[in-house]
Amino acid sequence: MNSMAAVKENQIVHAWARHFSRDPNQANKPHESDAELIAHPTDASALLAITIDTVAEEIAEGIYRDPFTIGWVAVMASFSDIAAVGAEPLGIVISASVEPSRDEQFIGGVARGIDAACRACNTHVLGGDTNAAPVISLTGCALGVVPRARVMKRSGCRPGDTVYITRGAGSGNALGLARLTGMPDAAFPEELYRPQARLDAGLTLRDFASCCMDSSDGLLATLDQLMRINNCGFCIERPWHELLSPEVARFCTATRTPAWLMSAGPHGEFELVFAVRPEREAALLEEAKARGIALVRVGSVQERQAVSWAGGNLDVAFLRNLLYEVGGDLKRYLTEFLAFGAKNGLT
Repeated sequence: MNSMAAVKENQIVHAWARHFSRDPNQANKPHESDAELIAHPTDASALLAITIDTVAEEIAEGIYRDPFTIGWVAVMASFSDIAAVGAEPLGIVISASVEPSRDEQFIGGVARGIDAACRACNTHVLGGDTNAAPVISLTGCALGVVPRARVMKRSGCRPGDTVYITRGAGSGNALGLARLTGMPDAAFPEELYRPQARLDAGLTLRDFASCCMDSSDGLLATLDQLMRINNCGFCIERPWHELLSPEVARFCTATRTPAWLMSAGPHGEFELVFAVRPEREAALLEEAKARGIALVRVGSVQERQAVSWAGGNLDVAFLRNLLYEVGGDLKRYLTEFLAFGAKNGLT
């Protein structure tokens, strides 16, 4: 089953969205782009890109322990969506809900993470809101602007296109696995997880990409969602370990972790996964090299509606739904995740 409804997260989004009327000036359909796209109020040739993201579960599960990480990710998660539509950032507003027991040192660490991430994105916090709450969460709402004729969406690829990811994947899943399995902090230090919103890459890719989505939910989940939106499939043609960033590849070697797991888990990073037409590929690679943008070839778009690799087709919906199916039981979740890999001959 390859419909959007086969994935629990898509069902949840639909359950909310069906109650809302849609603005006639909105330029994207549900699920069609990483950021919401609305007509610019004064420039008919441009669109406003708006997105919102919350960091909460990762804190509650103990994946993020450093307050700097919390602030950094709260900013980068939203600007990654801005990058994925090819927009230039205008700024971000932050809502911080924090337990009254948190001390000034912790709050300062979060704030420093927010500021450092904004500086890295060459943008600013425009304002926001603070609240006392029983559980900490940080929400970022980012805004950007993109030419209407150059906007990137998740839809638009076709069989024969080549699939790339900016840089290597896996740092989010490496940190998540290390935390959830109780590995020593030194196995994958938290400071290695500093994902970047690929804003510069987005500005370049908007002239070349036939579809684009960020990898915040992991590489396989991203390909699976693109498959469902475009009604075509994706073939992974590169060995699993070659899809990883260098620090993640070293982590896999040191801990004997299967490389495929780093692409399959749900805690991703903020790389851009995109497709390009064959006739535009050479020009893209030349432009990317000139701009210092690292690209990793993943594979190709195929007619068959599946996420495939050398060993066959992968039921990625099973992985995407697994946490819901086990009721949040992390031990059972990891056991069944690994069993999936064994069943599919993944190494």
